[in-house]
Amino acid sequence: MNKKILVLEKNRDILELINIVLTDEGYHVDLLSSEKEIFEHIRNFQPDAILLDVISPTEEGTALCKTIKAAEDFSHIPVIVLSTHPKPEIVKEICADEVVAKPFDISFLLSTIAHQLISA
Repeated sequence: MNKKILVLEKNRDILELINIVLTDEGYHVDLLSSEKEIFEHIRNFQPDAILLDVISPTEEGTALCKTIKAAEDFSHIPVIVLSTHPKPEIVKEICADEVVAKPFDISFLLSTIAHQLISA
């Protein structure tokens, strides 16, 4: 069975790049460019991991990540944050299972996803 990755990325170019890369790697991908209805997507798609765009490690910026990790039905799903913040490790301390700094190396992104899927 192929693993399923839900991707929330506000930049459509990055979203399309991630879609191509993950699809080529054999993942089933659900793409979102907005937080709207993300919990419905999580319930229906039942992803094995979530890639989440977080711009800043502020209360507002990390609220969605914290909500996903706090939800009993979703807390087991690894959340990998994609962030442009100069200190992405702060996001990991707040809510993420792992953080990939933008701009990211595709090989590093894939190895991070694979590691989180094995660890889950």
